[in-house]
Amino acid sequence: MTRLFVKGADISMLKEVEDFGGRYYLGEEQKDLFEILQIKGLNTVRLRLWVNPYDEEGKPYMGGTNDLETTIELAKRAKAHGMQFMLDFHYSDFWADPKKQDKPKAWQSYTGERLQEEVYRYTKEVLEVCRLCDVMPDLVQIGNETTNGMLWPEGKTPTYVPEKQSFEETEAAQWDKSYDSLAALLKAGVRAAREAGPMKIILHLDAGGQNVLYRTWFDEMSKRNVDYDIIGLSYYPIWHGGLEDLQFNLEDISARFNKEVLVVETAYGHTTESLSGADIFTEEMSKIAGYPPTVEGQGQFLQDLMETVRKIPDGKGLGIVYWEPAWLPVKGTSWASLAGMKYGNDVSEMGNHWANQGLFDFEGKALASLDVFLK
Repeated sequence: MTRLFVKGADISMLKEVEDFGGRYYLGEEQKDLFEILQIKGLNTVRLRLWVNPYDEEGKPYMGGTNDLETTIELAKRAKAHGMQFMLDFHYSDFWADPKKQDKPKAWQSYTGERLQEEVYRYTKEVLEVCRLCDVMPDLVQIGNETTNGMLWPEGKTPTYVPEKQSFEETEAAQWDKSYDSLAALLKAGVRAAREAGPMKIILHLDAGGQNVLYRTWFDEMSKRNVDYDIIGLSYYPIWHGGLEDLQFNLEDISARFNKEVLVVETAYGHTTESLSGADIFTEEMSKIAGYPPTVEGQGQFLQDLMETVRKIPDGKGLGIVYWEPAWLPVKGTSWASLAGMKYGNDVSEMGNHWANQGLFDFEGKALASLDVFLK
């Protein structure tokens, strides 16, 4: 039986976009986003999950406000369209990435074994709700971009510095202690997922083109016998090196650790125009990546990326997932509310800074670059 090559999309912002009036079109015809993705050959939906993305007054953090109820609602729509469901546990009340991995508000006093127990309990509880709602994940991420650990400070590991392709200097004893703590937290989540049912377990880092990071981090996990199936990578060509860097890393780590590899986040701009004037993708970024900032350039990048993953020996290249291709710049949507910014200690301009990296134009019309997933 031929293994399914993952052609995925993280559409965690969808409910917020729709609530503020966003609509999607194939040609001139309005359609449900999931129908468009299915028609265009996508087979997997990735959804992030935050523990409690609201402040003490119940104000939403936005960025999708991806609580369990929202996640279940979107997962049901994905399953109804015959798509795989990838669940991305952040183990935080809001965004978790290499720069921030804040413990949920309700877990602030938990440390050591008590924190491990809570990770296990929460993971098991979420997956039980998924089972009862008939939306069990096919793939599950235990943590999101855990390059520098998760659930800080307990799960904080030595900081990786991408510009230097090395870790900050750390005493050996502290190095070992920090990875011991992270491994224990990951094991708690993995154990709950294994008990919940058959699903592939993903551990996920960023900077997909940086081999030193992946060798070092997964060596530490191997030493501590952390159980997982797939190495997940974020790979954005504007930040993470060329495709030759990614290919070298994928080939090396898939062989070194005997694991499948999956690009769980990627994106590229279809234009340098920005309705807000604050989009991350710019002309300068496109020069770094080496692809034209056009719909054709976006499509060519995706085609080249999929070919790169497919070439990994022994069929260990599982596929790619596009990050937030349907995040339209409709008025009212934002990566964070003021409450969310305060929680994450990251106060900056509200709004959508990703729209020109979508696979839809600013009005919601499917771009020709989506056709790459049909190949």
